[in-house]
Amino acid sequence: MHAFEVLRDPVRRRILELLADGERASGAVAEVIGREFAITQPAVSQHLKVLRDNGFASTRVDGARRIYAVDTSPLRDVDAWLERFRRFWEPKLDTLAAEVARGKRTRT
Repeated sequence: MHAFEVLRDPVRRRILELLADGERASGAVAEVIGREFAITQPAVSQHLKVLRDNGFASTRVDGARRIYAVDTSPLRDVDAWLERFRRFWEPKLDTLAAEVARGKRTRT
């Protein structure tokens, strides 16, 4: 599965956001995702499996728990693809940063 196919699903993107904050047990992920998306624990497990099988997440066993973490390898491929488009937004972000800095200097 291509990286963008994995990332097009909002549930999988949200799981990656949770894992970006640090390792989480599958049960903890299922609790948050189930509440936010109104899906079952088996459905969350399927999303975790897709992330794991496609290299976006790694797992380790801790007793009876499976602990998930982000694996950044596929995200580097996405970042490389986005590189050619950065020229469209980076100057605008630089301008915004300059305006914010100017506003902070004016207030102090």
